[in-house]
Amino acid sequence: MSVPLIHVTRGDVVESIHRGDLVVVNGEGEVIYSLGNPQKVTYFRSAAKPIQAIHVITSGAAKNYNFTAKEIAVMCSSHYAEEWHIEIVQAILDKIGLNKHDILGGVSHSLNSSIAIQQAEAGIKVDERFNDCSGKQSGMLAVCMNNYFSISDYLNPIHPCQQSILANITTFCEVDKDSIQIGIDGCSAPVHAFPLINMAIGYRNLANPQKLSEELQNASNTIFASMISHPMMISGTGGFCTELIKHTNGKLIGKVGAEGVYCVGIKEKDIGIALKIESGSMAVIPPVIMRTLTDLGLLTEEETANLSRFIEMDNCNDVGTVVGKVEVAY
Repeated sequence: MSVPLIHVTRGDVVESIHRGDLVVVNGEGEVIYSLGNPQKVTYFRSAAKPIQAIHVITSGAAKNYNFTAKEIAVMCSSHYAEEWHIEIVQAILDKIGLNKHDILGGVSHSLNSSIAIQQAEAGIKVDERFNDCSGKQSGMLAVCMNNYFSISDYLNPIHPCQQSILANITTFCEVDKDSIQIGIDGCSAPVHAFPLINMAIGYRNLANPQKLSEELQNASNTIFASMISHPMMISGTGGFCTELIKHTNGKLIGKVGAEGVYCVGIKEKDIGIALKIESGSMAVIPPVIMRTLTDLGLLTEEETANLSRFIEMDNCNDVGTVVGKVEVAY
């Protein structure tokens, strides 16, 4: 069962406890570190995006449309809808001959509340490109246009685009296709539920794809290189995914998923990490990941120093006064 991972304090009192499950696997898929239940079944959510983007490469769409590393990176993102994110999503749409209304993920404000407020105060009208999944869905549309698939129903689980994604998830995560449970994500795309340990295996294989086919190795290397070369695309200003990738010198990629999911793939060390916060809180993820990377000896002193604000985070009130801490409970 899940175990306490995070304490949120106010003054000297532990006001909230967030339980969860964490698993770390090596190149053989063996558990080398865990807390709670490594077999916990949950949805991959947006942590799946780098693997969902694999078919943009293998379908030939990336080559045919001459997608840049920055454009591929935003396909893997849960971006904050900052100006540069919108520009890159629009660049993808321009290349494939579609417009923002072809994205079926819905209209939403920035995931970053400060950015959302700034945009509202500036009178910026949000549209489909502002959805944090617009990069992912632009990639899906690129595959459809490249392969002459229909675009009106590209989010249907039985659509060939989604079947390609499902096949890649089964391969990377080494999970039986028939055991995967399919739900509908916040952006209306299919979302996949299976054991946490297999998500860790998926990220291990994404970062270290030696066991995969040559085609999937090349695609994995492209995804990994795009994410580490353009970390600002992955979340945005101050985002944990962006900062973690930016300050670890190309050794890893990390990606958040809704409802408290986080996955990390460490290159060369042959390690994959998957975390699920039981409460679904996204805010308490960073200290757990930082503690895990530190316990495993994966960060240098300089990297740890650059990411120190995520090791123990301030609990602030509405006027910015620090009233407590968000800290690991183990």
